[in-house]
Amino acid sequence: MQPRLSPTGLFDVRYAAFLETVAYLRGRLHRYCARMTGSTLDAEDVMQEALFEAYRKIEKLDDTSALRPWLFRIAHNRCIDFLRNRQVRERAEAVFVEEEIILPVEPAGRGADRAIERLVIHLPPKERACVLLKDVFDYSLEEIADLVGSTVGGVKAALSRGRSKLAALTNGPIVRSEPQRDPELSRLLSRYVDLFNRRDWDGVRALTSADAQLRVADCFRGQLSESPYFVEYEKAQVTWKMIVGEIDGEAVLLVLHPSGDRWKPAHPVRIEAADGIINRIADYYACPWMMPEAAKVVIANPT
Repeated sequence: MQPRLSPTGLFDVRYAAFLETVAYLRGRLHRYCARMTGSTLDAEDVMQEALFEAYRKIEKLDDTSALRPWLFRIAHNRCIDFLRNRQVRERAEAVFVEEEIILPVEPAGRGADRAIERLVIHLPPKERACVLLKDVFDYSLEEIADLVGSTVGGVKAALSRGRSKLAALTNGPIVRSEPQRDPELSRLLSRYVDLFNRRDWDGVRALTSADAQLRVADCFRGQLSESPYFVEYEKAQVTWKMIVGEIDGEAVLLVLHPSGDRWKPAHPVRIEAADGIINRIADYYACPWMMPEAAKVVIANPT
């Protein structure tokens, strides 16, 4: 089967219609991916790839009532692929630990709270998925077995191991590893923000490589030079400004919108660079679920 979507350039209207169809599921999908990957930002990238895949294969879905488990299965598989990169997994585990979390002595049940959600990052992927799907998303054992490619017995065993490990975490302190700061990236982000807020698009382009890649959620993926990215910010109907901030320990750019007499973070922009040159920009303007999902958001000089 030929894919219906080439995920480069401006996205077509059919894909936009598909995203509208699954809009009610995207917050839950992101929440699941965030707990599996350990990163609010990585989770959105993983989820977008999962949505691309689902759109390309949509003709294979015979029963529309099975849309939710089908999308979760695709997202789960994408998360597992992500976690196979050991270096990424170790970074995720270091970032998502929180010192102040205290678990109950009893294993997690259906009423698992947000603290337990965040601690599942300490579990192996299968146990992590089973605890999330059962104790947080309330899937049946049969549904979980189908989603993770296991049996009901295998799911029960993974749940038992995972819950016991979570309860055992109360026996010792949880130490959070502070992320390493990159001074060169910090200077680059500050320069980018200064130029962006002054609408100096030529200056911004000068900070990027000739083949810099851009991803704008629900809109565009391809080379920055082939996108209307800066034009869209220039003609935006909502007043905005950009600052350097952090989400869960990662340096990002935050786009702020006015809210009463203060500025409120609306969405993040992720910047990647090599040798002092920006080579990738990811703008999450269409993902309102990201900011509430973040464990920690740092806003520098928001006024």
